Amino acid sequence: MLKDFRLEWRQRAALNGMLLYVGSTVFVCYLSFSLRGGIPPAPAWNALFWIILLFSAVNAVAKGFLQESRGRMLYYYTLVRPQAVILAKIAYNALLLLGLALVGLGLYLVILGNPVQNVPLFVGNVALGALGFASTLTLVSGIAAKAANSNTLMAVLGFPLMIPMLLLLIKVSKNAMDGLEFEASQSSLLTLVALNMIVAAVSYVLFPFLWRS
Repeated sequence: MLKDFRLEWRQRAALNGMLLYVGSTVFVCYLSFSLRGGIPPAPAWNALFWIILLFSAVNAVAKGFLQESRGRMLYYYTLVRPQAVILAKIAYNALLLLGLALVGLGLYLVILGNPVQNVPLFVGNVALGALGFASTLTLVSGIAAKAANSNTLMAVLGFPLMIPMLLLLIKVSKNAMDGLEFEASQSSLLTLVALNMIVAAVSYVLFPFLWRS
């Protein structure tokens, strides 16, 4: 994980590009709705936020394994266990996406207004979403890196796996925007936590077989 942070810091153009992508998409949303009188309605606000976060996550996580050369992967193979590699990648991507999500949420609230009534619930839901996106897309990136047309395969495998998680995230976000208490979203939040744990466990178990191939 520290290696990925050092590489990201040395190649700050990639990080700046991700931040520019988030900022530009939020600004385009603002321009689109400003022509129609200002702040978008709550359902559109919620949907656009998760669309921006989803595509930002795909762009950020896709390079996790795709940027690793075969020589470097062979070097890792001689040094560490595969479980350590996948857990480190998930942890790094989770922190990266959490930072992007919070920056994007801050810009979104400033530029497009704040219809969220239960802010702690919304922020907690965003954190769970960042962790879920990171764990799922990291495993998909590892699979796609082993095949030809890896970028296409990343999208084909990633988006169907994200649909159940996205439905839960949008539901909890809607509850937070309506000002409902934590108890109204408790079952959905527990399901999100369970999904994150299942994906992490599957990655831990299956990645060594993918590593050996």
